[in-house]
Order: sequence, then C-alpha cells, then structure tokens
Amino acid sequence: MAILGGGLAGLTLALQLKRQDRQLAVSVIERRAHPVREAAFKVGESTVEIGAHYFAEVLGLRGHLEREQIRKFGFRFFFSEGQQHIDQCTELGVSQLLPTPSWQIDRGRFENFLGQQARALGVDFIDGASVRGVDLAGGQDDHAVRYQRSGEAAQLSARWVVDASGRAGLLKRKLGLAQANDHNANAVWWRVDGLVDPNDWSDDPAWLARCTPPERWRSTNHMCGPGYWFWLIPLSSGAHSLGIVCDADIHPLDTMNTHDKAMAWLREHQPRVATALERREHTLRDFLFLKHFSYGCKQVFSGDRWALTGEAGVFLDPFYSPGSDFIAISNTYVAELIARDRAGGNFAPYASIFDQLYQSFYENTLTLYQGQYPLFGDAQVMPVKVIWDYTYYWALLAPLFFAGRLTDVSLLGRLRPLLLRGRALNLGLQALLADWGRRNRAAPPGLTDGRMLDQRVIGWFHEMNRALNDPLDSDALNARLQANVARMEWLAGEILTRARLRHPDIDDHGLQPLLAGLAAGEQSLDPAWYADAA
Repeated sequence: MAILGGGLAGLTLALQLKRQDRQLAVSVIERRAHPVREAAFKVGESTVEIGAHYFAEVLGLRGHLEREQIRKFGFRFFFSEGQQHIDQCTELGVSQLLPTPSWQIDRGRFENFLGQQARALGVDFIDGASVRGVDLAGGQDDHAVRYQRSGEAAQLSARWVVDASGRAGLLKRKLGLAQANDHNANAVWWRVDGLVDPNDWSDDPAWLARCTPPERWRSTNHMCGPGYWFWLIPLSSGAHSLGIVCDADIHPLDTMNTHDKAMAWLREHQPRVATALERREHTLRDFLFLKHFSYGCKQVFSGDRWALTGEAGVFLDPFYSPGSDFIAISNTYVAELIARDRAGGNFAPYASIFDQLYQSFYENTLTLYQGQYPLFGDAQVMPVKVIWDYTYYWALLAPLFFAGRLTDVSLLGRLRPLLLRGRALNLGLQALLADWGRRNRAAPPGLTDGRMLDQRVIGWFHEMNRALNDPLDSDALNARLQANVARMEWLAGEILTRARLRHPDIDDHGLQPLLAGLAAGEQSLDPAWYADAA
C-alpha cells in the first residue's frame, strides 16, 4: 500500500488503515522533511463536526486535540463591511458551546504528531522524498512508485496507490482527471504572531458579556461583506491565521495579492480588523494567495486499485471548513475498498458506487457556495442561509458519518428517495436565498444595528447538534433522517413565507410542490432573524 503525500489526508489515511488492519504494509512518501514548521505551514485549520469526529473518535486522537489544539467556539459571523465599531454590527453565532466539539488545528503541530503516530504504528513514513513517477499496473500486478530521497533513486511496489499529494495531483494529472467547476473564487491568506481578539475591539460590558465564556477569539470568526468574507482563526502555537476569500468578479485578486494590497483592502472593507492587525506585536509570518481555488475531479476511486483523497481529488470552499470533512469521507471509502480487497471480495463495483456517492456529496455541498457570495454581506438573508446550511449538513451527511453508515450500500439504497428529497429542498432554498438577496440589494432593508442572533437558543438547532452523538442502529438512523428532512421542510416553508412578506412576488423556485400539504406548525426561527428595523 503506497500513499503519495504525507500531509493531513495521507497521514490520517495511513493511521486509519493501520488501526483497521495492523498486518497491512503501508508506505507514505512525503516531499517535506519532518518535523515541519508550526503556525505558518498550511491553511485548513478550522474543523467542523464530521472532520472533528473523524480525528477524535475514528482515529482516536481526542487526547492530542484537547491538550495541543484549541477547542473551537463554533462559527461566528459579523456583518461588518466598512465598520469600525464591531459592537454595532449584527453578530451571528453561539453564546455558549454546542455539545458536539470541533477544534482549531495548527496544521504543522498536528501533522508532526500524525507522522509520529504513523511511525509508532509501523507505517514506513518516507519524508523528504519526491515522487518521480507512478506506473499503474493492469490485472493483479503491483503498481510501481518511483521516488528520490537524499539524491538517490528508489522504487517500491504496492497493490494499492492512493494520491494524497494535494494540489500537485500526481495521479489526477497523469490520468487526465482534472475538472473545473463554476465556482469562481480566489483567496489570500497570511499568519501573524499573537492573538487577535475581537473582544479587544469594544469596551461595552453588555456586548462583552453576550458569550460565556467571553472568548470570541476561539471561534472561526467571519467578517462578512458583499462578495467576500475574512477569516480569523487562532492557532495553539501562538499565531493567528487570517484570510480574504472572495468572488473573483466582485473583488479581483490583483487588489489583494500582496500583503500591502491586502492591508489596504482591509482598511477599506474591514477597517476595525486592519486597525487591530497594525499593532506592533502582530509580526507577519507568511503571505500566500490562490486563484480559482475550487475544482472537481472526474473520478476519485477505481476498481484498478488506485484512489485520490483530500485536495488531490476535489476542493470546495473554506467558508464552512469542509476540507477535513471530505478527507474523512474519502479516507473512509478508501479504507473500505482496501478491506474488501484484503478479504478477497469483489471490490470493484463498490469503487464505482463509492465514487458516485462521493461525487454527489461534493456536488450537493458545492451548491452552498456557487453564486451565493453576493449575499454574504446581507445581514437579513445571510443569517437565514447559515441556519439552513447547518441544518442540511446536520440532517443527512453528518448523521450518516457519525453512525458509520457511509459505506452501507444497502441502507443508502433504501435512503435514496429521502436523500434526493433533501437535495431538492436544498436546491430550491439556495435559489430562493440568492433571489431574496438580489432583491434586497435593489431595495436594502433597514436592520437593527448590534443584534446578536444566538444560534444556541434555537432549541431544535441545539438538539440536532447534540443528537449527532446518539448511537443508532439502521432503523433508528432511518427514523432520525426522516425526522430531519421533515425539519428541513418546516424550515423551508417558513423561509419562503418570510421572503414573501418582504417580496410578495418572489418565485418559489420549485419549493411549493415539495411543501404541499405541510400544515402550519411551530415557528423554526425567532422573527428577529428576519426583522427590519422599525
């Protein structure tokens, strides 16, 4: 078994495979020499529920996460375009931690730890080595991987080859699997020394007391405006990760592709952030940018005993931090294929099925971002979108992963009509939200300044997060997913009703037939989530 790349995807796959089968010989070839640098190493530092559960429970790394990384205080959003006074902006987030944990990951520290763990489990971790070529074999012959280390050429044979080389995409390029998508977005990012704490930006006691504990800095903080968002993520090594992500047509990359340009951009769009970052202690550690960062892949799993995982396959968008989620999902499928092969079964049909499932998860998640950046600064519509997007994630994909059922083809077949219904609801809702945002831009609503939209007090929302940890057999899982999709229907109906209160002629975007016969029920969200100022 050869894994090309010893970053987050490759090393976690190696650990998962060795935990699954200690007799399996696993080699990982990694270009960088270990230990790697902490803090300014790689982005993708924020985890959400699936990825966090994968690291903590599937791989058994909870102890490291709790001791060496930062417990995340959820996502937090400030609608702060052009604002100096953060306490006068609409804030969306939780006032207290939700039950299911996630963490902010210092990628250098974590990958060093993963490398140590891999070697302790008997993985042949070949760091400081460059892959020079891969010869994929036909039939039952082993594949050959050629690499170079310390100036010397070497080769290893492997029944399976998994590309975890990130954007280098070694197998993707060799096999012509690259596939563009319609999400035209760019990103710039950098790391600075020290903690950047939003609580330092206000001395209003009531505002500071809205969170318990008052530690907004532990959130993945999103500073939002039309066509963009800016992230602030704390790292346990004593640095802060920062980044601008934007619609390429609204905010061109050449307006922010150096540190000086990015700071000038922040002074215009997020002046309070710029003021904070100009403090002397926030020494610049690095600066990078990436154009058209989102992409797909024609195939990621093959019955010919190769696979792609992590960014070597697909990449979505960092807004909801799905990177580690998709590593968890793809690694789980790879591990299942190898286990079936090791057991002597016919695994090739499963490779095709898993590829279709993974592609559907990617395509469905992509809809959360495509064409939606223009409404990111809308403090009326965007909070509703965030609640909907969370609900969709916690309703279907997350429970399937937590229950360990992503590879249960029989169950997934029975659930197909329900999954398709959830997909149809989401497609209609995303179109409705985009339409609502366009209409608001033509006639902007007045909104109360300084609102706190506290996700923690939405009872059903809190319960969906907590319930991810419930042990469920197949029947109980089926019932849970049915109830979750019913919740999606209630929420979709309420959102459509609220959108029409402001824009009576807005189209239903195919939602009405899906909601036919839905009786009036309890309100899913407080009216403040939609409210215009009096």
